[in-house]
Amino acid sequence: MAKINATILIIDDDEDVLLSAKLLLKKQYSKVITRSDPKEINQLISSEQLDVIVLDMNYRIGFNDGKEGMYWLKHIRSINSNIVVILMTAYGEVELAVNSIKEGAFDFILKPWTNEKFLATINAGLELSRKNQKIDLLKSTNEVLSDNIARKFGPMIGKSSAMQNVLNTIGKVAPTDASILVLGENGTGKQHLAREIHRLSNFNKGPFIHVDMGALSENLFESELFGHKKGAFTDAHEDKPGRFEMAEGGTLFLDEIGNLPLNLQSKLLTVIQDRKVSRLGEGTERNFNARLLFATNAPLNEWVAEGKFRQDLLFRINTVEIEIPPLRDRVEDVEDFVLHYFNEFKNKYNKKELIISSEIVDMLKEHHWPGNVREVQHTIERGVILSDGKELKRENFNLTTVKVGATNSSSVAEFDNLNLNEIEKLLVQKAMDKHQGNISKAAKELGLTRAALYRRLEKYNL
Repeated sequence: MAKINATILIIDDDEDVLLSAKLLLKKQYSKVITRSDPKEINQLISSEQLDVIVLDMNYRIGFNDGKEGMYWLKHIRSINSNIVVILMTAYGEVELAVNSIKEGAFDFILKPWTNEKFLATINAGLELSRKNQKIDLLKSTNEVLSDNIARKFGPMIGKSSAMQNVLNTIGKVAPTDASILVLGENGTGKQHLAREIHRLSNFNKGPFIHVDMGALSENLFESELFGHKKGAFTDAHEDKPGRFEMAEGGTLFLDEIGNLPLNLQSKLLTVIQDRKVSRLGEGTERNFNARLLFATNAPLNEWVAEGKFRQDLLFRINTVEIEIPPLRDRVEDVEDFVLHYFNEFKNKYNKKELIISSEIVDMLKEHHWPGNVREVQHTIERGVILSDGKELKRENFNLTTVKVGATNSSSVAEFDNLNLNEIEKLLVQKAMDKHQGNISKAAKELGLTRAALYRRLEKYNL
């Protein structure tokens, strides 16, 4: 009979009790640890993924008041309330054992025990432990997912041959478990594409976890991705699973992977290779089973040659590459996006009688759309909000046009619109295009910090 995958810790100062319990339990469970000194509890909780602790109530000769057992019970509960604690007691201490249940003990075992009763109690405790772990994982997962609940992702749009090629590729690779790297400029819809892959995959019953690597500071990298134990650092007030664990059975989407500093790339590579993760402050390795998707607007192959991105990591993340072309290269898709967002926002803002003329659609089709699909969305929403009558007008959009002409080796931009926000937006977009999405270089060119540039990218939906 296959053993149950669980770790049971037994603490008792009687070596005979430890030996008897271990001989009985090791037939049923994959790992049984015995200790005679309860002072080793802290180290074991840090290094082992304990499911059940069987704890004696007395350890000093001549003392049978159970105070030591109560102390260690409360101590274990303060460290990790998900660990199930079962007390061992003699017949004369039954009342004390019953009172201990009020302090959080799951149950108690009388000494001497019957094997059937002993195993039944351990099995019941293990079942509760498993439920606690699932609840803890679901709680953390739901906290992450709640940020995305309000966001509405519609169908994949694109009748152009370029987008049809992308959609055909998705249809082939989505049902596999291959790692996929999605390439494309800011605003082309990389996250939307990742969600579509998740929807069509064999992992679609699980969660979709999105992590913006560009917005993740180095200090929070390990904690957010791998999780942490209570007390691992100053603000670690409770055990918390990382995004890899939260994505169990689903999809983990690591967006803007190119922004990951070189010194952290090796840590990510190890986790991807081994399919195991260790929480910060914990020595235990946990297996994870999730589909991995990645995205970037950075030229990773060039960065590998420049020593800014690990080649072995690139090999791991791009089993399949899918590149979303910019909107300016698929003008035939612009009308579909315009009409999609027009219908969405006129309903959202209760302007159901509002119409959009073919002249306005043609005007929008002629725009360069440096911000791609995200800029279309933002522009149409603003136009619907600013509209007064029953028809959208040219002035509702306040589009800025840029005329580029070469005077020598540089380009001069002439703005038809002197709105400061619009000019700043265009300059930010131009810097990002020039440096191919490299945040550090674009920020330096603009005279901004990385954090200030991130705020402007968020502000302008770039």
